[in-house]
Amino acid sequence: MARQTFRTELKSVEDLNGLRKAAVLLMALQQDTAAQILKHLDRERVEEISREIAAIDAVAPEVREAVIREFYNLLMARQYIDAGGMAWARALLQKTLPPDEARRVISVIEHQVHEQPFSFLQKTEKENLVMFLQEEHPQTIALVLSHLPPSMATDILAGLPTERQIEVVQRVAKMDQTSPDVIKEVERGLEKRLAGLVAEQFERVGGVKAVAEILNMAGRATEKAILEGLEQSDPQLVEEIRRLMFVFEDIIRVNDKGIQSVLKEVENEELALALKTCSDELKNKIFSNMSERAAQLIREEMEYMGPVRVSDVEAAQQKIVDIVRRLEDAGEVIIAGRGGESELVV
Repeated sequence: MARQTFRTELKSVEDLNGLRKAAVLLMALQQDTAAQILKHLDRERVEEISREIAAIDAVAPEVREAVIREFYNLLMARQYIDAGGMAWARALLQKTLPPDEARRVISVIEHQVHEQPFSFLQKTEKENLVMFLQEEHPQTIALVLSHLPPSMATDILAGLPTERQIEVVQRVAKMDQTSPDVIKEVERGLEKRLAGLVAEQFERVGGVKAVAEILNMAGRATEKAILEGLEQSDPQLVEEIRRLMFVFEDIIRVNDKGIQSVLKEVENEELALALKTCSDELKNKIFSNMSERAAQLIREEMEYMGPVRVSDVEAAQQKIVDIVRRLEDAGEVIIAGRGGESELVV
């Protein structure tokens, strides 16, 4: 059974758990920045945050500001830890923040440090980390990769020699539980050896449209993975997102070769109907990718067509949009701003 989607207005910071704070923070950022952040999260977490964003209708300005302020304080605390350790960070926070806020931030940071083994590795350049880890025992590498964000673990695994990749993957697959003492011992040893490499009024927001806009900028691969995951629990929400992600006018962002591929699958009558209500800019874009004679035939078809039902126009446009998305999946279409440039295989 599909999960019912509820809309929420956030009027108090007390309404927010950690997941909802992450959603509010992403909505407060520029969409391209939010998309870049999502790329570094694991798939399950992205799905959870996407659901939260889709369920939020409005956020009170004071709530949004409180979330941003909390994020800033936590970020500064992490920088203090990186620079001088937990004790130094605690002393600075007690001097710079109100007592209650300082205690809360210190508590959160201590919890994060305790709960995230090998977090110090996330400050290291990928190339340096690959070079360092490939000399370690496969079991050590497997333990480290199991505690890193999936995107980072993937990059490191890809940089290892093939034989070492197989050994590491086998050990990760067989890994069940590891003693915290063992993890701490391995972590201390790596940190010591790696020391030289470590680089130092309501506003309408959120909702399904916000998710669609973020995913539009996240790249086709990320979008596909997230929507496939969401579809298992909430197919209705996925359909809403897809309808908003790419509309007929967005064809203006399709590359010329892609438009030519699309036109090969569209009947003249259907194309003429779809172009009835679109902008002159899009019409010119499409006509420029046709022969002069073919473009003239479409213009005449539109002229002689007379009045048409809006529903018929929208149906014709949706058919063409479906063709664009199918060809994008096949790598035959590039849509500007959706990461396709790096995914196309020629």
